[in-house]
Amino acid sequence: MDMRPLKHFLALAETLHFGRASEACHVSPSTLSRTIRQLEESLGVRLFERDNRHVVLTRQGRSFQTYARDALEEWERLRQSLMREARTLTGEISIYCSVTASYSFLYELLSEFRTRHPGIELKLHTGDPAQSLPRVLAGNEDMAITPRPRQAPDALAFKSLTRSPLVFIAPHKAHEWIPTTPESPSAEQWRDVPMILSEAGLSRQYSDTWFRALGVAPRIYAQVAGHEAIVSMVGLGFGVGVVPHIVLDTSPLAERVRILPVKPELPHYDVGLCVLERRLKSPLIRALWEEVVER
Repeated sequence: MDMRPLKHFLALAETLHFGRASEACHVSPSTLSRTIRQLEESLGVRLFERDNRHVVLTRQGRSFQTYARDALEEWERLRQSLMREARTLTGEISIYCSVTASYSFLYELLSEFRTRHPGIELKLHTGDPAQSLPRVLAGNEDMAITPRPRQAPDALAFKSLTRSPLVFIAPHKAHEWIPTTPESPSAEQWRDVPMILSEAGLSRQYSDTWFRALGVAPRIYAQVAGHEAIVSMVGLGFGVGVVPHIVLDTSPLAERVRILPVKPELPHYDVGLCVLERRLKSPLIRALWEEVVER
């Protein structure tokens, strides 16, 4: 059975861009366009509205997106079940994580797994950790290394890999806006501090809660995607940032910043591997999940 048309459709439904989708599928834009047109002809409906600048899913396209995801998952479960009888697992698993997580966890997590299951191809996507859960919940990734959310969705399984404190960091060079007594914070002391914070995600939620408890709105100098960029901007002297300590452990710019002994301390980051519960029915996903030892 050729499942490529469904995969091509899902790639376009996610990116809404023929160029990026065709690149992800390793086909030409004309081949992708022809595949979508053939699907639409078979179904008798338009799956996308498109012109020279925009691609948008139709209502029918959104319905077909749900079907395509379910069909591919069912096909994968059947295929793996049959292969398990032959005691061989083949296929691919997609994992999403931040650049820091790729340094910190992937080798230890995957080295023995790759030896034990050489037929499984691992696809790694890196980016903003705030996008980890949405990508897993939407079915765009099989797994993600991500901070445990304050309230994890019931549909999600989570295994902890490590805990890391969230810390305030400042440049080594003296600036008048760096709090002189961070262990005794006050609204006056922090009101004019230029802050470099994540656009979204757990660290931003905890930072906002900390400032609310202090009774001051933070002066946002910059909002960035990804903690690594925060370390860079703080090291250049643009402001004070908030990052998990684990980011400093792997950052080449760690020596350019210092940790402020802020009180009260921010909560710890609980970093782990997450997956949709229903995806654990897949022998591939289950094999990797069972390889992970929770800490």
